[in-house]
Amino acid sequence: ITYEPPEDAIIQIKPKAMSRLIELKQKRDNDPKNSPDFDPSSPLILRMGVRNGGCSGLSYVMDFSTEEDIGEEDEIDEYLTEGIKCVVDAKSLLYLYGLELDYSDELIGGGFKFFNPNAEESCGCGSSFGV
Repeated sequence: ITYEPPEDAIIQIKPKAMSRLIELKQKRDNDPKNSPDFDPSSPLILRMGVRNGGCSGLSYVMDFSTEEDIGEEDEIDEYLTEGIKCVVDAKSLLYLYGLELDYSDELIGGGFKFFNPNAEESCGCGSSFGV
């Protein structure tokens, strides 16, 4: 997959992760449970952040969000062609700037993977880190 990351992107989304996000968007867009007024051209909004906790002090948070939940202080990486927006809150920006998001489809330990240049330590689980 080839795509054009936004200039000065906060999160570097790797090709495997982007492919998975596009798959998830297609699944969402074709869900028969969607309400009649659902717009399949609306972007898939991925909210990423950090919270206290996890083995190393901080853990990653990743969830889907809506346009209405995007605040003034949020930073947005927009992938127009793919229909994906990556949103990071102001507090998490310090910890996530430059993060690489990848994806692995291994049976054990698969899923989204975080590679954080800001982390001084990280845990074997891959979902928590320390600074």
